[in-house]
Amino acid sequence: MTVLVDLIVTLGMLGIVPAGLRLMEDPGLDTLRRLWPLFAVPGALCLWLPRGVPATALAAAYALGTVLLALHAPRRLLRTRSAAPTEIAVLTALVSPSVAALALVAERAGHRLFGFGLDILALTVPHFHFAGFAAALVAGLVCRAVDRPAARFAALSVPLGTLLVLLGYFLDDWAELAGALVLTAGMWAVAWLTWHDVAAARHDRPTRALLAVSAAVLVATMLLALSWALGEATGLPHPNLTWMAATHGLGNTLGFALCSVLAWRRLTQTKETPA
Repeated sequence: MTVLVDLIVTLGMLGIVPAGLRLMEDPGLDTLRRLWPLFAVPGALCLWLPRGVPATALAAAYALGTVLLALHAPRRLLRTRSAAPTEIAVLTALVSPSVAALALVAERAGHRLFGFGLDILALTVPHFHFAGFAAALVAGLVCRAVDRPAARFAALSVPLGTLLVLLGYFLDDWAELAGALVLTAGMWAVAWLTWHDVAAARHDRPTRALLAVSAAVLVATMLLALSWALGEATGLPHPNLTWMAATHGLGNTLGFALCSVLAWRRLTQTKETPA
């Protein structure tokens, strides 16, 4: 499981996050976009070192970049003065990598942050790169492109579900299940709108294929997330963490996040849809 999770996180740091930042039409991020490799490369390298001082130092370098990204959120809020669903989703995307980086620094240092085991901390890192950053960003893009109540619901419920899952870490498995339910509802709304509205528009075939794959994958991966959360709360049989990493984690990484950012990049490049 460790190797697979590290590969997933590496793709998130080096590929998904910088690609996602380019989808945010925000001139205030220009400098950080250019500097991102200076933070992401050490972050990716630290995953492949044994726990200790060198790995922790490299993780801290990545954390610095995510803190700079998170600090852009209040500046953006002060500038836009908007609490629109799209903006809430984008603000969530800006802040989420810093949560992942905090868990990464603790895990690389071998420190049980807030009493959480190192395995849980290690899994928090991909969760807040993909559920926190990628999913919130895509929900915001869908909301901006599709003027429907379902789109606004998606842009609000994905950030809310992510927050509730985080709170569930500190409360109990039932609270985490509630977060998983809200997050799944939001992600399924993203999937439906992506398929029914965005992919159905008159785009080129590769773009439609990428959008269709991202929508279809979400249906299966979020079912797996629900089954795991339900099993943890009730004691019913459910997939173990290794199986979840190989299915839910890999599916969301390649099928949803990667396909989504590639598709939306194509849309913005052709100016078919504003980003």
